[in-house]
Amino acid sequence: MITVKNVTKKYGKFKAVDNISFEINDGEIIGLLGPNGAGKSTTMNILTGFIEPTEGDVIINGYNISKKPRKAKKCIGYMPEGVPLYKDMTVKEFITYMAELKGVKKDKIKESVEQAMTDTWLQNVKKVLIRNLSKGYKQRVSMAGALVGNPEILIMDEPTVGLDPKQIIEIRNLIKKLGKDHTLIISSHILSEISQICEKVIIINKGQIVAIDSPEHLEDTVNVENAINIIIEDKENKMPNLKINGAKRIELIKENDDNTKEYRIIPEKDYDIRKTIFSDLAKENITIFELKKPEITLEEAFMDLIKKNEKEKEEQAKQEEEEKKQKEEQKKQEKIDKKEKKQEKKNKKKEDKIKKGGKK
Repeated sequence: MITVKNVTKKYGKFKAVDNISFEINDGEIIGLLGPNGAGKSTTMNILTGFIEPTEGDVIINGYNISKKPRKAKKCIGYMPEGVPLYKDMTVKEFITYMAELKGVKKDKIKESVEQAMTDTWLQNVKKVLIRNLSKGYKQRVSMAGALVGNPEILIMDEPTVGLDPKQIIEIRNLIKKLGKDHTLIISSHILSEISQICEKVIIINKGQIVAIDSPEHLEDTVNVENAINIIIEDKENKMPNLKINGAKRIELIKENDDNTKEYRIIPEKDYDIRKTIFSDLAKENITIFELKKPEITLEEAFMDLIKKNEKEKEEQAKQEEEEKKQKEEQKKQEKIDKKEKKQEKKNKKKEDKIKKGGKK
């Protein structure tokens, strides 16, 4: 359905997207993740044909979006973050207007609008002015605008942003329902939402793809074998400097509102550290409230992958800098060698001249 081949987007020297490639199959629900400025919005804008890539190709349902934009865009329904809604229109009027903009055939508009309202549970408010709707209903209207005309692909940028918990659950259920008949791409910073909705996740950082996998497999990539999570009361803040026998690493996970702290203790390989934890912390007057095996979330996997990616980039940058210095040193040395050889030739010529003069 969607193929992205070696896509790069440059703004001057800056690469917002750097040589990314991936494929999305029919009927998949894909989560697009990344920190702020990672290239998510640029990627979505390229997929929808809103901006053109500097290099590479995007194929939508067999159509290259740069060469056959009308046919490719006809397959896509796009819900950007903060869709501008005409508040003086009723729900039905707005969705009808969107159908007309999309070029839905006149004899199909009524049927298409009714279907979009049914799919997004808007039938009971179709005659209500958009200005009088709650935020959750406005999000549904935005979805209906993307859905009208029944495109095969739906692309949604932060569909639950600004919603309360009840509205988030409603929109999440709606997305799951739409996923039965459409290919979905969802950008969101709410990682728990992505893990519940999406079958596959694409993680982008600094314009490059860090990982493409299922949320479950990504969670498994965080190596916490034999690790222990503990919630403690540490009034004298001894834990950061504490050495626990058999502990390879101690990490602070979070500080709780009740002044307790959660730590993760990574032991040496195949070492059961539980007894040591109880004994060493008791000696330091640190109270243990809870001790458990960690449950890795998509958020932790995401942060772990981003950290690894950042570290790799730093190491790569250092290596490139080192190679650059070595090349500069080599060039300097080559210049010195060249100069010395030149001087040697001059000196030899002088010597030869002197020798010839002496013979005469």
